[in-house]
Amino acid sequence: MNDHGTRAAMTEALLDTLPLSHRLALSYAPARARDTVLGLMALDMRLAGILAGDGEPMIAQIKLAWWRDRLSEDTSDWPTGEPLLALLSTFPGDLKRLIPLVDGYETLLGEAFDRPALATYLRGKSQAWAAVADGVGDDSTLAPVEQAAKEVALHDLANRLSEESELALVKQSLQKQLWRRAALSRSMRSLAVLHALCKRARNKDQAELLDGPGAMIAAMRVGITGR
Repeated sequence: MNDHGTRAAMTEALLDTLPLSHRLALSYAPARARDTVLGLMALDMRLAGILAGDGEPMIAQIKLAWWRDRLSEDTSDWPTGEPLLALLSTFPGDLKRLIPLVDGYETLLGEAFDRPALATYLRGKSQAWAAVADGVGDDSTLAPVEQAAKEVALHDLANRLSEESELALVKQSLQKQLWRRAALSRSMRSLAVLHALCKRARNKDQAELLDGPGAMIAAMRVGITGR
């Protein structure tokens, strides 16, 4: 298999790790932003998978620390053969800006998930998407990017948590969000689609983002027009 075929196979393997809603959102990313957005989405899913595993919290912390170390060092020192690392090695920006994403997931391992922990988690999500926006040359303000990422993260987290007090904290924060239409640039169209799907699911009080033809139509509308 040539280099092009190898890269295509690695990309396909990473796509398979994403939920359908994210694959749909990614399909609306412009070509120049697609690999960068895919890299973030795949990393986010990898970190979430570490926490969802059945191992001890200490094992999860070790795995998160491994990713923190990789994002801290030069890509030339990275091990080969790992599709996600191979894709992230092409990230057009400072990979250290993705470290807060790892830190955010680590807060979910703590015994108590409180407001400071939630703030750390949301900051990690927002800063990661801001790094993507900067990396693909989005010269618009980052505030709408960070706000959309925060609201998407809150919706996702509300459907991950099961402990009553933690869930109540997240839902309180969800209710305080304005959920305005995400006025994002073309390069951030994938985030705009995810935000629109989360907003729709929230209005219907459901966890599933793609619940039928209506969701697909909403995704298509935002993916094509940005509105």
